[in-house]
Amino acid sequence: MKGEKKNTRPVSADTVVVLDFETTGLSPDLGERPIEVGAVLLEAGRIIDRFQSLMNPGKRINSFIEGYTGISNAMVRKAPPCAEVMAEFAQFIQAHNLVAHNASFDQKFLDAEFGRINCQRQGDFACSMLISRRIYPDAPNHQLGTLVGYKRLKSDGIFHRALADAEMAAHLWVALLGDIENRYRISRIPFPVMRKLARTPKASADPWLWQYSRSHADVKAKP
Repeated sequence: MKGEKKNTRPVSADTVVVLDFETTGLSPDLGERPIEVGAVLLEAGRIIDRFQSLMNPGKRINSFIEGYTGISNAMVRKAPPCAEVMAEFAQFIQAHNLVAHNASFDQKFLDAEFGRINCQRQGDFACSMLISRRIYPDAPNHQLGTLVGYKRLKSDGIFHRALADAEMAAHLWVALLGDIENRYRISRIPFPVMRKLARTPKASADPWLWQYSRSHADVKAKP
């Protein structure tokens, strides 16, 4: 599923691609490969496009991953190879900045698969999990499913499938932006601010955001 995209990187954090991979294991450094990718394009905080595809990793999926994701060897056997899907996915994301829940995991797989097809991503990554730890310190934990319930976000009840998880992560991202904007009186947060927030120590996040709010009271992100 593809739509036309501008080949420029939006500044505002509410215009991003939120993505999720399901994989054969934990690390591409150990030879693991993706078996499904799902993503949504947010524009001004609204989902305007989606991408989803199973892919053939060229290796068997073990029984744990089959049970965890519901994706079987029979399903991926008929799917296009990773290289074909990743080439299409590169066209989908183009220059957009990227968001994932536990982004270090998805970033490793995206960069590894892009490397296999001599493609380099243009956008930067931000992690909704790290940011949620700073904005929602009272949540029971910061797993995606827990936060969906904690914030009463839209969900169809499906977990560990790539597009469903990407959509839930997108709803969480929009909730994070809205709560930060309302709490700290910030208008349209720039994406680099969210990246910096993810790296700010949890104890320092609140004063840092108030300082940013005061120093950028009249500054708005570009659309």
